[in-house]
Amino acid sequence: MSVIDDLFVVLWGFLMIGLMGIGGFFMFRKFLKQLPKEDGKSNMDWEEYYVDKTKHMWRDKEKLLLEELVTPVPELFRDVARQRIVGKIGEVALKKEYTIVTQEIVIEGYILATPKRDHKFLRKKLKEKAIDVTPYEHLFKLSRNNYAKNWKSRYKKS
Repeated sequence: MSVIDDLFVVLWGFLMIGLMGIGGFFMFRKFLKQLPKEDGKSNMDWEEYYVDKTKHMWRDKEKLLLEELVTPVPELFRDVARQRIVGKIGEVALKKEYTIVTQEIVIEGYILATPKRDHKFLRKKLKEKAIDVTPYEHLFKLSRNNYAKNWKSRYKKS
């Protein structure tokens, strides 16, 4: 074997180990979501519960809005993201004792289910649709924050 063949085998090995590591990471995350919490149900169980309980409450207009809102998610992950968002929307609708899922509930659930980095797209989309975001400002502050507290200082260009 030549040096090039040896190098190819080594690089191929690193590539395979890297890909298996990435796959393992996503499988581990899914495993963690399936672990039961204090109440005996996992996060995925609660998502499915809320989706099933509110399935009949959705109108076509709200379904279309949701589809528009999940468009920036890569197609490979879109179903998972949609399931999570629909679960949160269902949770909000049931807690507020609504009989149908309204546009307001869709927006509120979407804000609460998505990280802050996705809110820029949401604000842009709502502006395009002439929907005022001021009633939802308090929710933008409540949503998940995926950034470290000092991320700006750590990533500041020198």
